[in-house]
Amino acid sequence: MYDNISRLQEQVAKVANRIGRDPNSVQIVAVSKTKPVGAIHKVLDAGVIHIGENRVQEAKVKYDAIDRPATWHMIGHLQTNKIKQAIQFFDLIQSVDSLRLAKAIDRRSTDMGIQQPILIQVNTSGEASKFGIMPNQVQDFIKQASTYSNIQIKGLMTIGKPEPDPESVRPSFSMLRKLRDDIATQNLINVDMNCLSMGMTNDFGVAIEEGANCIRIGRSIFGERN
Repeated sequence: MYDNISRLQEQVAKVANRIGRDPNSVQIVAVSKTKPVGAIHKVLDAGVIHIGENRVQEAKVKYDAIDRPATWHMIGHLQTNKIKQAIQFFDLIQSVDSLRLAKAIDRRSTDMGIQQPILIQVNTSGEASKFGIMPNQVQDFIKQASTYSNIQIKGLMTIGKPEPDPESVRPSFSMLRKLRDDIATQNLINVDMNCLSMGMTNDFGVAIEEGANCIRIGRSIFGERN
């Protein structure tokens, strides 16, 4: 595990240095779905403090068992009936993909007296099997969602299409960056666009080149899933 993380950090640094970026500007989220608590402890011991989970109930069990500080990211599709539990411990919900969901998170956050940080998930690949707002709807979506006072829109997230050649995914990542840049100029309330979450094990290098400052890594850290 430690060797995997060290190797990953070296790869991130190599890409970042090549394009003149600070390697420390790239946040690594360790995607720990299906992995045991012991594996997460090893990741935290190695200095990776951002943990990504796909399912609320599985994540809550792990959250309760972890005895050291961590930052928890919800990266899977969030059902509205899981929102109340999710906002009790997730620091960032990366997968907001509908106004209905954004509104429901805002309502629950208002009830709890908190402001919940979120990312808007964008379907840049056009795949029907993927969740996310279509790119041509994102600006209107964010203008509407920015009126919800108990969510904080921190940026955008996308999942690249699985391709053997990472270069094939570059247009999706470039599209997300341009969307982020356009929205950032509008100075909308409750919107700061600081986070660009894109890139996984197969394509994080291209994602970093296109501006990602949050990459979501499972296999390169934990090995193959069972």
